[in-house]
Amino acid sequence: MAEEIEEEVVRGENRQPIVSVLGHVDHGKTSVLDLVRSIGSERQASVMDREAGGITQHIGATEVPADVLNDTCAAMLGGKNFKSPGLLFIDTPGHHSFVSLRNRGGSVADIAILVIDIMEGLQPQTIESLNTLKETKTPFVIAANKVDRIHGWTCERGRSFMQSLKDQREDVVSLFEDRYWKILGQFSEHGFNIERYDKIRDFTQNVAVVPMSAKEGEGLQDLLAVSVGLAERFLEDRLTDTIGPAEGTVLEMRDEIGMGKTIDVILYRGSLKIGDNIMLASNDGPFSTHIKGLKRPKGMSEMRDAGKRWVNFPDVQAACGVKIVAPKLEQAIAGTTLYLANTEEQIENSKKAIQEEWRTIYDKMPIMCSVCEKVSPRVEFIENCQKGTCKGAIEEKNGVVIKADTVGGLEALAFELFKLKIPVRQASVGPVNKKDILMAKSIKDPLNRAILGFSTKPNNEVADELKGDDSEIKFFNGSIIYHILDSFEEWREQTKADIEAEQRESLVYPGRLLYLKDHTFRAKGPAIVGMRVVGGRVHIGQRLMKLDGTSVGQIKSLRTRDSDDVKEARQGDEVAVAIQGPTVGRHIEELDEFYVDVPEKHAKRLKKIELTTVEQEILDELIRLHRKDNHFWGR
Repeated sequence: MAEEIEEEVVRGENRQPIVSVLGHVDHGKTSVLDLVRSIGSERQASVMDREAGGITQHIGATEVPADVLNDTCAAMLGGKNFKSPGLLFIDTPGHHSFVSLRNRGGSVADIAILVIDIMEGLQPQTIESLNTLKETKTPFVIAANKVDRIHGWTCERGRSFMQSLKDQREDVVSLFEDRYWKILGQFSEHGFNIERYDKIRDFTQNVAVVPMSAKEGEGLQDLLAVSVGLAERFLEDRLTDTIGPAEGTVLEMRDEIGMGKTIDVILYRGSLKIGDNIMLASNDGPFSTHIKGLKRPKGMSEMRDAGKRWVNFPDVQAACGVKIVAPKLEQAIAGTTLYLANTEEQIENSKKAIQEEWRTIYDKMPIMCSVCEKVSPRVEFIENCQKGTCKGAIEEKNGVVIKADTVGGLEALAFELFKLKIPVRQASVGPVNKKDILMAKSIKDPLNRAILGFSTKPNNEVADELKGDDSEIKFFNGSIIYHILDSFEEWREQTKADIEAEQRESLVYPGRLLYLKDHTFRAKGPAIVGMRVVGGRVHIGQRLMKLDGTSVGQIKSLRTRDSDDVKEARQGDEVAVAIQGPTVGRHIEELDEFYVDVPEKHAKRLKKIELTTVEQEILDELIRLHRKDNHFWGR
């Protein structure tokens, strides 16, 4: 008996399984959880309706108590009840930007539900989720969602899939089978044997598929029964392994009315009580604080928007979602790990773990090599670029400044910038502050002199500075990453066009002019003669040369036939040109032709921009002419 008691103490009590919901964007992950939250007496409204753009942008969590599970699945349990005290669902973003968030959610989970659209099958983020599940060795169930999209399929809310299948017409069942076998083949290509859950004899050899419709509320009891059954049958050791220092994932830092700064946490190991010391990550490194309050969402409220639906607890045990009230939480970085830090050993271990975690995130930020201009994650650059082909120094001074409300958001933003080959100079979590603006002002590249903020805003000190049109720094923010990037890219294109336009004004362009017969107005001091621009353009201040390369003089003024002074004349224009230097009859004659003398540095710049066909021909002639004396001219 003593041994049995000792074993019970070591193993701890049975905790609720953590279920991560994964899958491709728009395949229905949040819809599945909204369906879960709609059952029972304390049903909650849709979270998806309140997510920016209808896309999950942060990790969310919902607890479903055992009584709700047992009631919902009663028809399938045959009078039995689940052993688990409930289920803790984690909802992860499906958008391809949020790779790290999905990995984080997948690594915390005991089991996973992989949601796929039965009509679309495996998509890029589905495959990515499969790889995460394979790497973390997480058992999972496939929710083949959106059976209502099958032509002719009729749904009934609350009905099990097995009953629904019996009620469908033969031709509809045939269409369903076609979709099912296609999906089976796709999973087989990636090394997974899948089977409809009601046909599986050995769950260790096959992955269960549960067809359902989250939109119409059909097949939920099948999904819940299979998920809980899988966890209880194969994860008993893991679900009773609750002893040890507390660890949890910080979902979000919030400023709650009446509570002050709080953090929402998924506690996946150990226990916490009021008065405990905890260690968290900040932009400046690890910091510690002490717990003043512990609150859990009432009923099945989603932690992302539980509102006032919170219940106070003196202590909490894994696995659960908990809101923690404590001092200094404004420093906490969402997406990082919380550690219990009551003892010296715990403090030391926590510091090391947090530093390593933040370093890993930092190493993923994109940087640019100053030699080859290749953009790659910092850790890859150090391993490959510096020691390999070009050995270029790290060039971060031209990178943008990025901000986000969570680490996951920061990683997602950096991921998208990496694809656009835009380096990041500074990345941090929280509101935009004075330090961020000073950093952005020092960026050399005008196309990157910007701050991109995902789900974050400027603090009061700098808000006005970023609002004005005359602000030195361009600020882009919003709650949807691709909207931010679209605005940023549009601004970059416009800024680039403006810079090029400005350069074109000061750049000496190729031009060719003809001295018209009977158009001599003054012979010298300066000579004023009528000319036609036969190609390209000419501008006040530029110098003219003969077709053999002989220098003629500098243009002092241009005047049209209407006696209007102009700064520039283009192909086809006829103007009176005042030239300082030559004397008519001695240095120049009627019907002579002249080139605009393009400086060598300008010739190099002209090669990089788009010229008209005539301008290009004139430039080629000028280069050929100059290279008679200098073979390397303009190279």
